[in-house]
Amino acid sequence: MHTMDLHGKVAVVTGSGRGLGLGYARALAAAGASVVVNDVDRDSVDDAVAAITAEGGKATGVVAAVGDTAAAEQLVDTAVREFGRLDVLVTNAGILRDRVLWKMTDEDFDAVIKVHLRGTFTCARAAAVRMREQGTGGRIVLISSPAGQRGNFGQTNYAAAKAGIVAMARTWAMELAKAGITVNAVVPVAATEMTKTIPAFAPVIAEAERTGAPLPDWLRKDEGLGTVEDVAALITFLASDAAKDVTGQAIGIGGDRLALWAHPKEKAVAFADGGWSAGAIAAQWYDGVGAEPETYGIPAPKAPEA
Repeated sequence: MHTMDLHGKVAVVTGSGRGLGLGYARALAAAGASVVVNDVDRDSVDDAVAAITAEGGKATGVVAAVGDTAAAEQLVDTAVREFGRLDVLVTNAGILRDRVLWKMTDEDFDAVIKVHLRGTFTCARAAAVRMREQGTGGRIVLISSPAGQRGNFGQTNYAAAKAGIVAMARTWAMELAKAGITVNAVVPVAATEMTKTIPAFAPVIAEAERTGAPLPDWLRKDEGLGTVEDVAALITFLASDAAKDVTGQAIGIGGDRLALWAHPKEKAVAFADGGWSAGAIAAQWYDGVGAEPETYGIPAPKAPEA
């Protein structure tokens, strides 16, 4: 087993006042990292810092909405001012504005893109500038979602942002390789305020919370859904020296499941001398390139028959 010692490392975790982000911040602090906690809500930030400190960790807080450059630079500046450097960035902050396409407003779209996609960009840029100046490498961990990998009903804005985040991870892995900075996207599934509303999950999660019993195997294995703590282990690994050669990857985790997501690649190819006419495409599509179309959407959860 590799030791996951992060003493001397400094991490910024966006959106870490509660939920998964708080889980990531606590796990990094437990491994020895000094952590900058961030959220839009001051009480959440204060509570998170107090919780980490009570557990023997080192933390400070920044109340800010990610998206604009000023917030990103404030996070990096705070890490450097309070703890002397920056080694790890986890871009977890996000909001939801779910609507079907024909009902989604400009504001619904822009608000989600600003926090998730632009917030990931501005924070990663500020972190990359600092890490390159330090000259000792670094870790950038971007948080994506199954919705970004597969699409999800009612989530135009969120799915687009989360797909874009994985594309940024692949791009930045190339750009930052020479500086020794790894960039990966994590695709987490956990019982949080966001997933508790899914009808198939809600009663099972509620029952587990009521009794304190673990979630059933079908949820932890088939659906890959578990606790926040189940997901946080991957963040600690990616922040550690054990993951120095892991970059440009999209990695899923949840419950008992750990998975490597495939990147998009050509699945079927055909050639026509001199190029394709529309008629030629039609003539061969259903038996040729298009014979096995890709599935889309997140498969509906299936509880076992009682």
